[in-house]
Amino acid sequence: MKGNKLNYLLILFCLIGCNKQSENKNFNTLLGTNISQKTTDDFIENQMELLNMPALSIAIINDGEVVYHRVKGYDNKEKKILANNQSIFEGASISKSVFGFFVMTFVEDGILDLDKALFQYLPNPDIEYDERYKKITARMVLSHRSGFPNWRYDYPDKKLFIQFEPDTDYHYSGEGYQYLAEVLKHILNTNWAGLETEFQKRVAIPFKMEHTKFIKDDYIRKHKVQPYDKNGNWIDKNASELWRSYDSVFVAPTTIHSESIDFSKWMIGMMNEKELTKKGFQELFKTNSKVAKEGFLNIEYSLGFNKLSILNLKTLYQHNGNNTGFSSFFMFDKEKKWGLVYFTNSKFGDAFGQELIYGLLMTGWTTEKQIAMAFAITLSVIFLLINLVLIFFKNSENIRIRRNNLKIGVLVCLGVIASLFLMLVTNIGSGIYVIYLILLLATIILSLKSLRMINAFWKEKRVKKFELTLHSLLLFGILISVIIMTFL
Repeated sequence: MKGNKLNYLLILFCLIGCNKQSENKNFNTLLGTNISQKTTDDFIENQMELLNMPALSIAIINDGEVVYHRVKGYDNKEKKILANNQSIFEGASISKSVFGFFVMTFVEDGILDLDKALFQYLPNPDIEYDERYKKITARMVLSHRSGFPNWRYDYPDKKLFIQFEPDTDYHYSGEGYQYLAEVLKHILNTNWAGLETEFQKRVAIPFKMEHTKFIKDDYIRKHKVQPYDKNGNWIDKNASELWRSYDSVFVAPTTIHSESIDFSKWMIGMMNEKELTKKGFQELFKTNSKVAKEGFLNIEYSLGFNKLSILNLKTLYQHNGNNTGFSSFFMFDKEKKWGLVYFTNSKFGDAFGQELIYGLLMTGWTTEKQIAMAFAITLSVIFLLINLVLIFFKNSENIRIRRNNLKIGVLVCLGVIASLFLMLVTNIGSGIYVIYLILLLATIILSLKSLRMINAFWKEKRVKKFELTLHSLLLFGILISVIIMTFL
């Protein structure tokens, strides 16, 4: 009879595994677990409503291919014009990463030297009163070590200045990027439209990015979505002198226009190291600035990319962007060839991204599942410690229960450690669901065995019921948490 019960359990969990994989086969999370398109659709729609986001264009990449793409919401809320695959957004500061790649094509052609002072190509009359500017190079600019402020327009006198000795510290600066754009324009002996043409030739056309431009053309003007503020009110950007002045200018750090499918083509090219040599990509992705260290997370900056390292085991390349009425974000794991990019005509893009990544796309687990996991971890650690202490009381009648419970505690803790390891280390995530099912099955079998022994001892009245009650409550708590994690 025992053998039959075990067979039934095995069949049940095989069916659970098969159904789960069938239901969630659509694409993988960053961890490597499967997640369904419907789950993702529901999550995104809920977040768009909560954050009052008018429109969103999003693409998710698995194994170097787009496996999920959605365009939701309104191009124009007032006129009830729906967003669609032609909708174009401002990319804001994700321009910097694309521009960094663009610059590297000049470096590889021998047209620009990353470590040659930019004033030797083109003096800058706006800052020539400060001799320190003659130390600034393209590398310093692209890694935010120029010493310039972000924008001169953020200060009362609206004049360019240097905050610290170049190349001694990190400070985010759009001014440096625009100076470098001026240098490229001068080297090519062209105007801003000519620099856009060069960008199309060197970046957009090779990656088949049909409608990605720094300077708006007729197509972008026709299909660009409307911008909205944090209260969901339309913003008239033409009323701003600054934004009007950008209208026909190649503003390297901020004016890229695109949408998720177009932009994903460039991201896939970065993952596959296309259009630059291996040495060129080493320069592009190499750390030049230390930005911050937050617990296990280390943040650095390369030539246009934020580099997020978790325990030095996994590196993610990413950048976010925020303009008046627009926000954007991209992130990719170069080794796994996994990526995410989205654009929105809302100021809440960062909040949306945080919820999307940590609430869904990191593990594929909803908030409810994460709460259940936290309970399972907490209870299993308590369970492990209690039984680890009690196991030394060898004369007790219920030594067998304690030994069995100790195995359960160890099993669950190992499962958590394994899950974290699989999340951090690349190219191992494909088998995580199988591992999870095996650990789950073993945990339930051992838990049922413990509960049977507890029941037997309870009836025989040979053991103090306080300990049996404590064991039972913790076991039921672990089992319920694990079941919620599996089925919710």
